[in-house]
Amino acid sequence: MIVLDASIVNIALPSAQQDLGISNADRQWVVTAYTLAFGALLLLGGRIADYTGRKRTFLIGLGGFAAASAIGGLAPTAELLFAARALQGAFAALMAPAALSLLTVTFTEPRERAKAFGVFGALSGGGAAIGLIVGGVLTEFTSWRWCLGVNVPVAMLVALAAVRLVRESKAPGDTRYDVPGVLLATTGLFSLVYGFTEAAKAANPDNPQDTAVQGWTDPKTLAWLVAALVLLVAFVAWERRAKNPMLPLRVVLDRNRGGSYLVFLFVGAGLFAMFLFLTYYFQLNLGYSPLRAGFAFLPFSVGIILTAGAVAQLLPRVGPKALMVPGLALAVTGMLMLTQVEADTSYVAWVLPSMLLMSIGMACVFIPASSTALVNVGEHDAGIASAVLNTSQQIGGSLGTALLNTLFAGAVTAYLADNVRSPEDARTMAPDAFLSGYHVAFFWGAVLLGVALLVALFVINARKQDVPSEPAVGAAG
Repeated sequence: MIVLDASIVNIALPSAQQDLGISNADRQWVVTAYTLAFGALLLLGGRIADYTGRKRTFLIGLGGFAAASAIGGLAPTAELLFAARALQGAFAALMAPAALSLLTVTFTEPRERAKAFGVFGALSGGGAAIGLIVGGVLTEFTSWRWCLGVNVPVAMLVALAAVRLVRESKAPGDTRYDVPGVLLATTGLFSLVYGFTEAAKAANPDNPQDTAVQGWTDPKTLAWLVAALVLLVAFVAWERRAKNPMLPLRVVLDRNRGGSYLVFLFVGAGLFAMFLFLTYYFQLNLGYSPLRAGFAFLPFSVGIILTAGAVAQLLPRVGPKALMVPGLALAVTGMLMLTQVEADTSYVAWVLPSMLLMSIGMACVFIPASSTALVNVGEHDAGIASAVLNTSQQIGGSLGTALLNTLFAGAVTAYLADNVRSPEDARTMAPDAFLSGYHVAFFWGAVLLGVALLVALFVINARKQDVPSEPAVGAAG
């Protein structure tokens, strides 16, 4: 539900914009309201899960997410839709770390844990592409409102299963909340995500003639990013001396856990290039309908889901690094292949193989990295460790949105400046200009994946016996 909602609404956005009369300037809030609340509240959500109970927090997050989805699906005005999306993000910040930490404390036997993380990794990796398909089907054959409303019956089924099957667990020991840490982390992450969002505005693909660097040098953007830096530095300083810190620095300073968080950060930023710019390539250059464009991503999801089973079997045998390094190498290769797409490139002969390489590679990354992110974490910190993993993905996606949109818009602007001699030229050359932008975005997406590869190669050192069972993490009581 959480991963799908990040992409399913993208397909529904044009219909929702027309139905509710949302302006081009304000439409980004349908996406941004969700990501801002989600990214800013994840660390707090992780601690609430640890202290209040992970099952209880999961069920509260699930119910709230469903209610917010229903409000958004029925919203008669743009303002109510924006508010509902923010509520979705807030409840997702409760649900996401609770779900991952429940896996950590429930599955302690090596092979069972590998299977659990295999399923988790497959859904995490394939969810965005599946969201594009589901969004296309619902928008084309029903209404954009069902892209939100579909969460309600799914949440009800999950809640019924969770009540019966999931055992409660809480953090032992001191469970007092670190109020200053909560305030500093929440406001700092909000400022960071909002700063990236402001930077991305000037690089809107619908208006590529904008100056590409305008967003980054705008005083408002700089103010938010400086505020984020100050608040997050203050947060780290406070956590070093707090008696019961919200985010104990031991969670992130461990070599394998910290390396896993960095891998998720750069993979989230780099993979964004594939989803965003292939969506534009399919629809604007190849003339695909939204539904057909959604189905064009299906092999990516299938590739991850099919590979995840094999990866889950291999993880306890060969260890995480032996899977992550070649997986990231495959992902980099697939992304670099996309830098060669042209207006007449065959989907089957070129785009499909590149997507399959990335999907196989991502399955080899998501599952081991999800596991190493929780290596040797104590039961007291399972929720917050899971929240840091989700936060890394969220911040990576925001960074990728701003950075790659900026590079794309700059390349398009440069191409048009070099080749346009009349207004008619601008119209006829627009597809070629977009291709130039895609090539640049895919290249830098590959660079970001390459940084993740270097992190996996030189930082991750967990052995196969380190991953399956953490003695400090017992079964839920």
